[in-house]
Amino acid sequence: MKQWVDKLRKERTLNQEELRQLLTHCDTETLCYINGQAREVSLRQFGNKIYVRGLIEISNCCRNNCYYCGIRKGNPKVERYRLSTRQILDCCRKGYATGLRTFVLQGGEDPALTDERIEKTVAAIRKSYPDCAIALSLGERSREAYERFFLAGANRYLLRHETSDEMHYGQLHPAEMSLARRLRCLHDLKEIGFQTGTGIMVGSPGQTTDHLMQDIRFIEKLRPEMIGIGPFLSHHDTPFAECANGTLEQTLLLLSIFRLMHPSALIPSTTALATLAADGREHGILAGANVVMPNLSPPEERRKYALYNDKASVGAESAEGLRILQKQLRAIGYEVSTERGDFVAADY
Repeated sequence: MKQWVDKLRKERTLNQEELRQLLTHCDTETLCYINGQAREVSLRQFGNKIYVRGLIEISNCCRNNCYYCGIRKGNPKVERYRLSTRQILDCCRKGYATGLRTFVLQGGEDPALTDERIEKTVAAIRKSYPDCAIALSLGERSREAYERFFLAGANRYLLRHETSDEMHYGQLHPAEMSLARRLRCLHDLKEIGFQTGTGIMVGSPGQTTDHLMQDIRFIEKLRPEMIGIGPFLSHHDTPFAECANGTLEQTLLLLSIFRLMHPSALIPSTTALATLAADGREHGILAGANVVMPNLSPPEERRKYALYNDKASVGAESAEGLRILQKQLRAIGYEVSTERGDFVAADY
């Protein structure tokens, strides 16, 4: 199997059969090898810096009913909240004081968060913190809305496609949601000039090796600046409550594959990984990830943004825990970097 890993590192792609072999026959030794190769590529591109982004979960209200999501519209047990612009700016102020220079505004597709409101919030952050990067993760919007956000000062936009297979997309989402619309949004974001992020849940219900291969090819063609890879984690108040979680091993394999294919991509070691395993974040970094996103949201609201069961939001997963995070990263040979860490194409 190592020959396919070596080829992937050298050529940044594999043919279909080679890719299938790697996905279906990756044993413990091979996983260790590909993680190590991906780690070397990440170190060569970024050094031992792990970029830290301040995550602000601005609303857990959502118009969608995605079958896997704990804050889906159809879940009546969610205690809903929505941050005001003042609260968002206060989160930024606290994050800036700790040295953070990237803010990520994430939320459900909340009808109350109109294009105008988001535009004004982005403009206010840009005015107050001109040296910071602003990333948005607010779902599907019109091209006009994305253009307004970009002109207001947003630099990055995260929109995971979750699956590029139309039938599988239909297994994960209600009929009123459209894979074609999701993919159109991604192409709009790229054309407008956003540093664009997409990605998948590993181990989502109904996911097959063919789906994973299709997603790898989709991302290979799209060439996003950011790739978000996290395990599927169930939530007890969704139709997938009894479905098994994605595995750490498969998630780390996909993470390393994407690092070898996209050496310069910004790839987070996600909160979902840290939720799946106590040392999941560290495993992600040692498999090629180079971004972490501690939570800047008001502490009293964090538990309400429950996309899946037992979501980690304290300790090293919180902005207050940056010292803990720094200690954990140093233990595996890495350093926290609070700089913007913009995308720079690989030079090798």
